[in-house]
Amino acid sequence: MSERLTVSQGEFELERLPKRPREVLRAWDAADEYLLDASATLGANAARVLILNDSFGALAVALNAYKPYAVSDSYVSQQATRLNLTANNLPEHSATLLNSLEPLTGLFDCVLIKVPKTLALLEHQLICLRPHLTPTTQIIVAGMIKNLPPSVWKLLESLIGPTTTSLAKKKARLIFATLDADLMIPSNPYPVSYQLENTEYLISNHANVFSRDSLDIGTRFFLQHLPARQDACDIVDLGCGNGLVGLIAAERSPAATMHFIDESFMAVASAKDNFQRAFSGQREATFAVGDGLMAVESASAELILCNPPFHQQHTVGDQIAVSLFKQSRRVLRKGGELWVIGNRHLAYANDLNRLFGAHSVIAANSKFIIVKAVLAG
Repeated sequence: MSERLTVSQGEFELERLPKRPREVLRAWDAADEYLLDASATLGANAARVLILNDSFGALAVALNAYKPYAVSDSYVSQQATRLNLTANNLPEHSATLLNSLEPLTGLFDCVLIKVPKTLALLEHQLICLRPHLTPTTQIIVAGMIKNLPPSVWKLLESLIGPTTTSLAKKKARLIFATLDADLMIPSNPYPVSYQLENTEYLISNHANVFSRDSLDIGTRFFLQHLPARQDACDIVDLGCGNGLVGLIAAERSPAATMHFIDESFMAVASAKDNFQRAFSGQREATFAVGDGLMAVESASAELILCNPPFHQQHTVGDQIAVSLFKQSRRVLRKGGELWVIGNRHLAYANDLNRLFGAHSVIAANSKFIIVKAVLAG
């Protein structure tokens, strides 16, 4: 379902991704509307406009007249931006889409930032942004009040300069920042590294990777129960994050080709770095940034390992997990297995029963449950 965003820049039809029937969520929020309202008077002086963390392209589409540069760590967000440009009869080159690891060039007259879920990503972005600012650059940061902890102000003031704050509007707020050229800026701390417990593996993580500084308890539990598949030719680490699950699965299934897939550019870059360092180029693997398994050939894997996200940016829900389960059913070979770990309160078993006919519990503790579904032969 598409809805129409009406702002001072015009009226635009927008959709979220992944698409689902009877969509109840919009492709923008009140922070987007507030940010666009504040951008209505940019005028001809805004020769170069930069947008960071545009959720589904609402900002890039509405500000298409400025041919903005839009940076995102999300493949799905970039695809949604392309889709929404097309839906509004705008050419794709109306916005220049950059992923989170591509360098910026030149100076910007206006920078519009949606506060990301990960504070470390904002820190990384602000450090990378500084060389591209001038004292006259207009910098506006937006977010829903519930997603704007005091640490956001601290980061802005320590890495950019003085800030002022708007009044709240529809539970959203704007922060205006001014460049302080005399600030001493630290070097970028990302990627960060740690040694994986009980191994010799050095694990490096870019800023937007979940559990950057240490092994999280859910992954630790999953690693303890991963299967050894001597017969597996192809194993997928779906939603791979930093690739730890796929790395240990590769250890246990020495004949398999590993496939690492995530919608985060930083996650896939981290997974590739970690896998190649661990195996010194002696194991076959592929690394893909994408919308789940959408681009993967049907009946092409014996085993899919998945710790599905239960949020999309700041929105909590199971729609991404269910979409990944449906895609897994198509990609598994007959007799292939989907292994899923999740918090105990998430009702993944019901979805797996509906899609695969049954499931079995591999292991459970007070916080997590690991379940397996098999594609009938």
